[in-house]
Amino acid sequence: MLYLAYQSQNDLADPLRTVARTMMSTLGPWLTSSAPAGLRSLAAAYEMISRASLTHSRPPYGIEEVVVGNETVKVEEKPRFVAPFGTLLHFKKDVQVAQPRVLVVAPLSGHFATLLRNTVKTLLADHDVYITDWHNARDVPLTQGRFGFEDYVDTIVTFLQVLGPGTHVVAVCQPCVQVMVATAVMAENDDPAQPRSITLMAGPVDTRVNPTKVNELATSKPYEWFETNMIATVPSRWPGAGRRVYPGFVQLSAFMAMNMDRHVKAHRELYEHLAKGETEKAAVTKAFYDEYFAVLDLDAAFYLETILWVFQEARLPRGVMTHRGRTVDPRAIRRTALLTVEGERDDICSLGQTAAAHDLTPSLKPYRKRHHMQAGVGHYGVFSGKRWDNQIYPIVRNVILSAD
Repeated sequence: MLYLAYQSQNDLADPLRTVARTMMSTLGPWLTSSAPAGLRSLAAAYEMISRASLTHSRPPYGIEEVVVGNETVKVEEKPRFVAPFGTLLHFKKDVQVAQPRVLVVAPLSGHFATLLRNTVKTLLADHDVYITDWHNARDVPLTQGRFGFEDYVDTIVTFLQVLGPGTHVVAVCQPCVQVMVATAVMAENDDPAQPRSITLMAGPVDTRVNPTKVNELATSKPYEWFETNMIATVPSRWPGAGRRVYPGFVQLSAFMAMNMDRHVKAHRELYEHLAKGETEKAAVTKAFYDEYFAVLDLDAAFYLETILWVFQEARLPRGVMTHRGRTVDPRAIRRTALLTVEGERDDICSLGQTAAAHDLTPSLKPYRKRHHMQAGVGHYGVFSGKRWDNQIYPIVRNVILSAD
């Protein structure tokens, strides 16, 4: 019923948005620099109405070129391997020099992997970059089966095996746990494709350390509450009809509720920028919310197992995490260099939660380990923005180079 209610409300609002877009098109030719303020205000109102919706399709990465050395080279998106719930996507460049191969493991948490476009673009200057481009679960037919925590781990392992020995991994946020598990499993199996280095950025390796509001929310209710109240069934109009999912619009609502004043202020300022003809300022806000309002549904199994195994039971740091019936032992990791990165002001994954990975890997020599705490940044500042580009990325690059 939850998904049907959302879809019905969205359908009812569609005619209004269509009218708004039509009026914007009609007013367009009249919106010159000398247009009356009232006309601009009206056009701004119509644009705000037209934007009042979510999208369930992946936005473009929009990385068409990158500077490598002193040369600007074109970038092409090439699927390397396609699995039911995700694509191993290659950002292919035509460069003469060999560069370290990096797999960026994106979070599967309500938004598309395009949220990491800035991370990818920065890495592209010095690396051969791939990303886990996750699919929207509502578009995956039931015949493809479930996608749980262990399936996520298996997908990482498969992607690394497709890429072959010598790959480096950069995991952002939620998948730091799955990357640790995948690396340990591959190390135990003496898999030649086990990663040469793993960089864990702002991830919940041990959520018992300095719990945040996100951690407290995940532990404040029993598992059954999440299963009853947070899971919906995909309606019949979509390819994944009948699949039980954690809808992206539910997570977005929760995130917005945590900072509602900020989002209201941003939209009020967007209206003012549009009404004043301040197109550059408006473009920045629109670009952010175009990405923020593009939502992805998670298979219910993955969401619920993450809640239980990572947040409520902390299985990995407690030494009771299993994979396909076998206990996961991070002590098996001996050859993979480890870098952990945390943000001083991170209110989603607090200080110490990612650094906990060092205690779990006692078999790694000290020279293969490094931790960096970035002053002055919150969660997103760890992997996006000026401090990522200028202060964090050089450390990531150096760790990869030293391990390559």
